[in-house]
Amino acid sequence: MLKAQILGTGYAVPEEILSNADLEKMVQTSDDWIVSRTGIRYRRIAGDGVATSDLAYRASRSALEEADIAPEELDLIIVATMTPDMPMPATACLLQHLLKANSAAAFDLNAACTGFIYALATAENFLLGSDKYHHILVVGAEVLSSVVDFTDRNTCILFGDGAGAVLLGKGEGNNGIIATYLGADGRGSSLLTIPAGGSRHPASQETIDQRMHYMQMQGNEVYKFAVRSIPECAGYVLDEANLSTEDVDYFIMHQANIRILQAAAKKLKIPWEKVLVNIGEYGNVSAASIPLVLGEAAEKNKFKTGDLLLLVGFGAGLTTGAALVRWGR
Repeated sequence: MLKAQILGTGYAVPEEILSNADLEKMVQTSDDWIVSRTGIRYRRIAGDGVATSDLAYRASRSALEEADIAPEELDLIIVATMTPDMPMPATACLLQHLLKANSAAAFDLNAACTGFIYALATAENFLLGSDKYHHILVVGAEVLSSVVDFTDRNTCILFGDGAGAVLLGKGEGNNGIIATYLGADGRGSSLLTIPAGGSRHPASQETIDQRMHYMQMQGNEVYKFAVRSIPECAGYVLDEANLSTEDVDYFIMHQANIRILQAAAKKLKIPWEKVLVNIGEYGNVSAASIPLVLGEAAEKNKFKTGDLLLLVGFGAGLTTGAALVRWGR
């Protein structure tokens, strides 16, 4: 049966590290307070002049090289991000130019932290629904430090910068994307926002003075949503594939908070050793979170052909999504 298969993976993180000790000097907090509540010790911060497209380019080059596919062979580039280089043009177009992938169509997708799952499902439909698409680059990339308020202890401890990419192609057999699920609940759209900079509140001196261009989050409510929605999303794709959590070899969740990961794994009865975690080193990198875990694990040869990966995302919107992937070409 024809499937969308992962042909290559890649990831990129900035060199600059923002530790909990650094944050202690900026806001009233401590290493113990941050680690006990989030599991985060470090996060990577892009340097001056480094934009989302720059990190996306580095991750994409790695994915293309691993798959031995030239940029000229790309048919489509999808960049999932909530921190584009600029409102227009799309960061995907900037990435296309950097890669010299001149034959590829390109667009951005914003589903916040669920963005990579949304982009993966979108790419699968392009691949399997048309003979025009053979190689699609899917990227999750963020420079969240550009929208983090470093006077707000509740948010600045969480977020970092990074990018992850996968190259998808068509293939026969059992390996590849088995099932996907996408969801949204706009009733919770006020729980995680960047209020200004759009048509509702265009940039002005007032929006700047009120710090409305930074992320604002009702953390407790987002936590409740995540713990409830992750098992639901996982159940949808497992039921569609007629599989159970016992069949899952590795569980890759959006890396938002270690407590969320632990609670979700417990609800799903997935052993902790099957849960891949890197939040301690990178923090929450939104749409880049899942592909960064995926790329890092693949680089370490963590997966073997036939392994079943369960990917689950959740984020602002409120959006949710899941994908079941059988590893291997």
